[in-house]
Amino acid sequence: MAGLWQQLLPLQQGRALLLLPFICLFYPPSSAIPWDSKASPLPLKGVEVVKGNFYRTFLRVGYHKITEIPAGACNISIQEIIKSRNYLALQTQSGVSIINGNWVIDRPGIFTVVGTELTYKRPNEIRSRIGESITSPGPLSEDLHVYLIYQQPGPRIYYEYIVPLQSTTPTPEQTTPATNLPLAETVGPTQPGEKEHQGEVTNNDIIKEKPHPNQIPPEPSVKPQPTYTWTNSGWTECSTTCGTGRRQVLWECVEKDSQTTVPADLCDPALEPKNKGEECNMQSCPAYFDMGEWSECSRRCGPGTQHRQVICLQVTHVHANGTETSVTVAQELCGTSDRPVTKFTCQLKICSQWEIRSEWSSCSVPCGVGQRSREVVCVSNQGEVEEDEECNMNLRPDTLQNCDMGVCARSWFTSLWSQRCSTECGQGNQTRTTVCLMDHVTDLPLDSCEGERPAELKSCDSGPCKNSLEWYTGPWGQCSAECGNGTQSRSVACIFNDDGRMEVVDQFKCSSLSQPITAQPCRLKPCGVQWYVTEWSVCSRSCNMGYRVRDVRCLADNISPSDRCDPTLTPESREECNKHPCVAEINPSCSDQYHTCVVVRNHIRR
Repeated sequence: MAGLWQQLLPLQQGRALLLLPFICLFYPPSSAIPWDSKASPLPLKGVEVVKGNFYRTFLRVGYHKITEIPAGACNISIQEIIKSRNYLALQTQSGVSIINGNWVIDRPGIFTVVGTELTYKRPNEIRSRIGESITSPGPLSEDLHVYLIYQQPGPRIYYEYIVPLQSTTPTPEQTTPATNLPLAETVGPTQPGEKEHQGEVTNNDIIKEKPHPNQIPPEPSVKPQPTYTWTNSGWTECSTTCGTGRRQVLWECVEKDSQTTVPADLCDPALEPKNKGEECNMQSCPAYFDMGEWSECSRRCGPGTQHRQVICLQVTHVHANGTETSVTVAQELCGTSDRPVTKFTCQLKICSQWEIRSEWSSCSVPCGVGQRSREVVCVSNQGEVEEDEECNMNLRPDTLQNCDMGVCARSWFTSLWSQRCSTECGQGNQTRTTVCLMDHVTDLPLDSCEGERPAELKSCDSGPCKNSLEWYTGPWGQCSAECGNGTQSRSVACIFNDDGRMEVVDQFKCSSLSQPITAQPCRLKPCGVQWYVTEWSVCSRSCNMGYRVRDVRCLADNISPSDRCDPTLTPESREECNKHPCVAEINPSCSDQYHTCVVVRNHIRR
């Protein structure tokens, strides 16, 4: 494979790009974890392996650029080292979002873009400590921008990919024995007092492994024994970006003569200098937004809302063990333009809908105002009948409706006049009964018929009175009810008339005469809707507690059904009756006529 690679190196750059898919196949992706340099295989000659770490303590909530992966890159691996509430995001050079763009979190899966497949994974296991990852075999047909959606402090991202070298002339192989060691060049963040690196340098630790060997020719006769020593390679990144953190000196093992970096196990660990730290980033920390978890959707179906708490925090102290103390501060310190949303529209599923299953039924009365009904059910999207609570009760169609069958025909009916005059002599009265009836033979209140009510009394003359007895009546008293049906009474006296001379006598002397009524019903005005009841039915049992029932209805003044009566005043339609125990009447002289009656009784009890 190395020989084939050497044959590809002399090709012009344009032709080499055509062979990028084959180059990516020759160099398998590294399975090493970021901090284990021994596990990664040595790269092929002619390619450049780019590795980097992204670590920050605090950032503003939102999108932050991690790195740019150039077109032609292969075997791309982007890994969140520690599981968190942060997310990875990808965008093309032309600004098209690929994964987790515009604050929309995509589901894990395979995305076919920029000439290759990108595999996005997000572990769901509770015990998993590794976070999200994005991998791709490449090569890329377009530059790719990698972003972090920051929501939780302390993000740690490791990325790695390979690209072909730009040089077209390979270094010739040495024929003499040589010890090949990979050179490593580290480009890190600039520290106070250092000059900024020429060109674009991000705040990441990027290690570019260059494939040309460091050849150390041995002496002709005696192979020299290399010596190794520890050397200062810089400082670690500050433990915090603000609020006074600490950084440590980095030591690496090098070959003493060539100062070439070698594996750490070649140096004596007992001679490794002790790490000395110093304070760094002592400026105050900026305030940042901290977001809580989204609440559950406010509705089980249809459009609802989710809410979360967003507060502005500021770190007041960073402890030696890496923990921090934060306090809530005014929202203005975090800025209003970057404030995360606190309300989000959600929809778990489409709501069920109401369905009318039948036409309106016939009206409940032949005339006047009654009611009609129809069947309404709640059905799901699949047409299955659901509980009514699954549908919006405010949108439920009516199942009952009033119906007007027209005015009922009402007429006055009168009986015949009484044959006898109310007095045996002098002036008296004849009477008859007046009722209001409609065409389906229903007795109505007397004020329900239209027109003038026929008279129920008329005068009559029985001739002059001589030594006669007769009843005299007084005026009617006040009605006992202010509205609806009541009663009124009057006084009645037995009078002896002796040719104009009148005398009140005992009423029994007029017993042969028809006594006028002393009380009659009266009705001053209607009372509106009210409850009406029938008489109680016969008790269902004569003893040992039975039940009796009666009909209860709410009627208006015109005796039509109504639903405006006070439900709290509804009369009872069922009550207990005959609660006394049943006692059999036993004749003490009674005895069985047959001697086998005892056997029959015992058989019945079984």
